[in-house]
Amino acid sequence: MAAIIPAYNEEGNIANVLRVLRAMSEIDQIIVVNDGSGDKTSEISRGLGVDVVELPMNMGKGAALKAGIERADADIVLFLDADLIGLTVAHVRSLLCPIWDESYDATVGIFEGGRASTDWAQALAPFLSGQRALRRDLVVDVATLDDAGFGVELQIHRQLKRLGIVPKEVVLNDVSQVMKEEKLGLVKGLAARMKMYWEIIREIPRI
Repeated sequence: MAAIIPAYNEEGNIANVLRVLRAMSEIDQIIVVNDGSGDKTSEISRGLGVDVVELPMNMGKGAALKAGIERADADIVLFLDADLIGLTVAHVRSLLCPIWDESYDATVGIFEGGRASTDWAQALAPFLSGQRALRRDLVVDVATLDDAGFGVELQIHRQLKRLGIVPKEVVLNDVSQVMKEEKLGLVKGLAARMKMYWEIIREIPRI
């Protein structure tokens, strides 16, 4: 079982996620893909004893996930965002158990009871969640992940739909994310949010 965490300038958040994963004996490989960060994301990750893949520049979430999938040596992969708040071992196990017991080939995590902003967004579009577990063979050959950016979740959704796979929705109680405006300030955060929305919207016609 391999956990893959794409990260761009997440020095203030990523340790919380990695400590949860490090506490789980079921996870054999933890991979942080440093997507061209200019902060201490890599140093913090290595200090916690995880495998770090370095991208030469900021290439986007899709490219980071693809790099992690290619590094993974496992039949099952877990995708988690690096800026999660309130994540616990129980949450991670709830994403993995339906695949371990072979009742599902994929799961997707839905925030509930964390923060209204993130809960609302995922209630409207649960397939945009970055918290997923699935069999690696379902996505390893999806060549277009590289240029998807934040639209990578839609690409994964489309791939599963093409294969006739409906992921189990798993409620992640009291989990949320740090907002871009909190990380970057209002102006830069809004700009980053608009870029994220555009990368998602351009993938919609392909679904």
